[in-house]
Amino acid sequence: MTNKERRDKGMVYVADHQIFAEMAECKRRLKKLNMLDCWEYEQVNHAAKEVIPDCQNIFVIPPFYCEYGTHIKIGRNFFANYNCVMIDVAKIEIGDDCMFGPNVSIYTAGHPIHPDTRNSGYEYGKGITIGNNVWIGGSVVVVPGVHIGNDVVIGAGSVVTSDIPDMVVAAGNPCRVIRQITDEDRRYYYKKKEIDDEAWRIISASDSGEMFWQ
Repeated sequence: MTNKERRDKGMVYVADHQIFAEMAECKRRLKKLNMLDCWEYEQVNHAAKEVIPDCQNIFVIPPFYCEYGTHIKIGRNFFANYNCVMIDVAKIEIGDDCMFGPNVSIYTAGHPIHPDTRNSGYEYGKGITIGNNVWIGGSVVVVPGVHIGNDVVIGAGSVVTSDIPDMVVAAGNPCRVIRQITDEDRRYYYKKKEIDDEAWRIISASDSGEMFWQ
């Protein structure tokens, strides 16, 4: 079995010349993306789709980093702010209408705990899934093997080490559920500050399938 096959089966593997060649190709595509200015919207969108072919409509503010790009699957209306990192040794699957704050890091790669085993050069990847309508705050880290449900908010600075259920606010290190999200939250934007009538009329009448950058 090749190391590439071992990697893609979630087994331990060594990053050999074949794997480094895949990563090098991704880095060439990333260079094109990361040399663009963030206001060059159409060029950024096109370059991001070259890095992550399995996506619908995405927008990332450069710089953006990943290992392969081909191990990432993203639904419609995805936005990532500055300095997003996705270490996609294993699959990263992200649903529709997701937003990432700056400095979000998604890590599927891992290494053995014991130093003798770790120094052998063998590593592994465990997939991460993120549901629909998820907002991940700035500087959040998601570790290998985690599943985040639908309609979730992850508070800034959290380290997500275990699965998060649907429709909750979660935060902390390690990240834990703080509370459920309910219909009472619908018209508030910050703590108990209510959205004004003018903005609320626009929000209520808008098509939820359209993002501001489309």
